Amino acid sequence: MVILHPLADFIDGDRSVNDNSPTYWYEGRCSQTGELLRLPRNGLVEAIAHTLMQHLATDDRFSREGKMYGVLLVEQPSGAQGILKAFSGLLNGCSVVAGWVPPIPGREQVALDEARALSELETIKQELITLKQLPERQQYETLSREFELRLQSLSLHHKNCQQQRQEKRRICCETLTGEALKIALEQLDEESRRDGIERRRLKRQRDEALQPLQQLIATADGRMRELKQKRKELSRQLQAQMHAAYSVMNFLGNSRSLQELMPQGLPTGTGDCCAPKLLHYAATHNLKPLAMAEFWWGSSCTNGDKIQGKFYGACVERCQPLMGFLLSGLSENYLVSPSTARQGINSLAHSESRLKPTAENKSQSGLTEFCYESVSPSLTRQEIKFLTYTESSLKLTAEASFQSVKTDFSYEPGNLFPGGTEQMLSILYKDEWLIAINKPAGLLSVPGRYLANQDSVLSRLRNLLPDGNSLTAVHRLDLETSGILLLARDLPTYRQLSQQFQQRQVNKVYEAVLAGIVTADRGAIALPLWGNPENRPYQQVDWQYGKPSLTEFQVMERKKDCTRVEFMPLTGRTHQLRVHAADTRGLGIPILGDRLYGCRAVASRLHLHARELCFQHPQSGKMVQLEAIATF
Repeated sequence: MVILHPLADFIDGDRSVNDNSPTYWYEGRCSQTGELLRLPRNGLVEAIAHTLMQHLATDDRFSREGKMYGVLLVEQPSGAQGILKAFSGLLNGCSVVAGWVPPIPGREQVALDEARALSELETIKQELITLKQLPERQQYETLSREFELRLQSLSLHHKNCQQQRQEKRRICCETLTGEALKIALEQLDEESRRDGIERRRLKRQRDEALQPLQQLIATADGRMRELKQKRKELSRQLQAQMHAAYSVMNFLGNSRSLQELMPQGLPTGTGDCCAPKLLHYAATHNLKPLAMAEFWWGSSCTNGDKIQGKFYGACVERCQPLMGFLLSGLSENYLVSPSTARQGINSLAHSESRLKPTAENKSQSGLTEFCYESVSPSLTRQEIKFLTYTESSLKLTAEASFQSVKTDFSYEPGNLFPGGTEQMLSILYKDEWLIAINKPAGLLSVPGRYLANQDSVLSRLRNLLPDGNSLTAVHRLDLETSGILLLARDLPTYRQLSQQFQQRQVNKVYEAVLAGIVTADRGAIALPLWGNPENRPYQQVDWQYGKPSLTEFQVMERKKDCTRVEFMPLTGRTHQLRVHAADTRGLGIPILGDRLYGCRAVASRLHLHARELCFQHPQSGKMVQLEAIATF
């Protein structure tokens, strides 16, 4: 079986790897010397990877599941160059596939235990499916929906009756006196009591109908939790056995088990990734690595962090901790030269993963931390001599030792304000207490957890406004949702506005385009939503664990294969409108551009816009009505 493929199978001509600038570095510290070892991804190996992508595109087997693939350019003892290719995990259920690097030895040692564990896991899986598909769940869901709609209808009726009674009380108080007034008011009170009795009676009927089903479902859910815990424990035991048996070799000829290399714990899948498989195979077959590239192929991840055809670096949890050991023995060839150092820094400055500084890190210490994150792993903290910054640029001067050669360079990330100050936000309303912005699609409402996700409405305003540091977002819009975003300029205003949102005193109107024809002209959708912590940020309808969610809708127009709809959310759950639109128990048609919830139509963005916002001003007490016209 051919594992090492000739270079001519992937690329025409005889190109030298030395004239290809690195676009990424696989790196780690030598386990014996502590030297920084680096293996590049460069233009040549990327061209090889693209050739492999073309091959994968011709075979449906490779698109059935999304996974990482890798290629390693190596030099044989004869001086000839060749290509190794690998896939992460299993390929269509197989670990050994002709023409591909085999898995790291060790799996066969636990084959019997694995087969026994997998059989038990399959039994657990089938029981979980049966429990998940319990007929009583559908019965419970149907009845819950029916009672919810009846209660909503009854509440609306009672609300109208209440308003009528209030008007009658006013008239009675103006036109009647004495005993006549007393009798009239008692009659109205009695009507109010009958409404309350009617509402309680319906709730009792609901509870009597749902309680037996709920008990059965609770028993089934308890059993599911037991099975999931058992499944987790079996998987943990199997992984521990495999990791103890897995043994990788480096270019010094040393061999270590995965448990020895990562005693603090091993994430699932460690040892099955492309990079360790490729480097281990090269080390055991006397092949010298020259360059490596890993890319994703197949369906994209649910959360969208892996896209077909894009290159990715070593994963932080499973691969990066092994790199230092795997690359050991290559120090003489892979200590970086001064010229290569400059190329590496320049590539970092233009890479997609480069972190952008914001107003959040405009202090000396903040910028220092930014530099450490941005140029790492090219420089250590000890190698950074000093830095200076202005309002528009950052200058980093460092002294790095590469083969005892000293070199200085500057890193210029550009304007500290992402996109430049010309990238202004559209202000809809502003006074000394609050500010309202027409947020564009694709911009975060507030900064994310990591430095790469710092660009947001809040961070831009904090950078622009004199009192920016006191700003607080009262609510949020999804990244891809455009429209009205409200921010408070002091803490008392924030508290008062937040209270209005919590008490549902704020009227919100959204405009959306749905990727299909909605038959009903108007209506209400009541579907409880629950966010599965194992599948964030995806939300799903769950009648047991979900939070009550209510949306009113009205069709604005139907055109070709789309429907323009007004949404009036009476609750404010995460992705509420997106789920209520896409779920078959709601409208059954996803919002145009909403790939997360099943839209397959091509669209430039998510067609969801927060168009109107009405609230009481916390200082003047007057109603503030804001509107931002949708541009799609």
